[in-house]
Amino acid sequence: MMHLLLLLLQAAAQPPALTVDEIMARVAENQDRAREARTEWVFHQDVLARLHRGNGKLAREESWEYVVTPQPKGVKKDLLHFAGQYEQKGKMISYDHPHYEYKGIDIDGDVISSMGEDFAKDAGDEDEDKKGTDLFPLTRQHQKRYQFTLEAHEDYRGIDSYRVTFRPKPRQPGSGKRDSTIDSDAEDGDWKGEVVIDAKEFQPIVVTTGLAWGIPMAVRALLGTDVKHVGFKITYKKVADGVWFPESYGGEFFVKALFMYKRTISVGVKNSEFHKTDVQSKVAFETPQ
Repeated sequence: MMHLLLLLLQAAAQPPALTVDEIMARVAENQDRAREARTEWVFHQDVLARLHRGNGKLAREESWEYVVTPQPKGVKKDLLHFAGQYEQKGKMISYDHPHYEYKGIDIDGDVISSMGEDFAKDAGDEDEDKKGTDLFPLTRQHQKRYQFTLEAHEDYRGIDSYRVTFRPKPRQPGSGKRDSTIDSDAEDGDWKGEVVIDAKEFQPIVVTTGLAWGIPMAVRALLGTDVKHVGFKITYKKVADGVWFPESYGGEFFVKALFMYKRTISVGVKNSEFHKTDVQSKVAFETPQ
């Protein structure tokens, strides 16, 4: 009887379980705070992009190294190093600047550089409207487009965490429009995925996403374009109290377009060497040779 009484008392002392809406509301609040806190930090950013042909062979590769410095508005990115190479007749040939074209029609040159630059912006947190907020819909505004499900309250690599899945809010059958009960200010969501959330700090630890919808057959027939296996993943790192940074960010997908163009595109971004600084101070770095 005493043992049962102790168990009942322990259960009563436990805080009430949170609903998924309460969890995601706290995450949304922390997204805004984290973005503001990151404006006082300098960090290094490494980007690697690769294009593989339909047969699996490497066609192109580019890497960038930046130092990212906060400014009164946004950030400044200084390129410390760039290296690129393309395959020709079984040999890899190097070049030293983005958007390099070695022949008259060189689709790879523009595709790989544009992808690398876009991913660097997303993972660098340059602006509130960056694509990354669409891919990983955790801010208050982007959460309006999705419905969330609490899958588990569990241990994740030694961290008490919540595992939450998300998908776009439903549309009216046959109309292509969202249900009329959904907030009219919210645009349609395009992604589905899963987020692991620190249960103490309500910060995302890792988020994975994939396209919720396929490209319509009519579009593929008209444009000759198909995109498959689209997936993205981002991990976060705590660098100080209340300060969480995207640490790694990457994605891979297959593209088939006009002119028999087929490529598997993979891009990865790594942020590191975080240092706090005063946004009003001047931070000097050695000029790359």
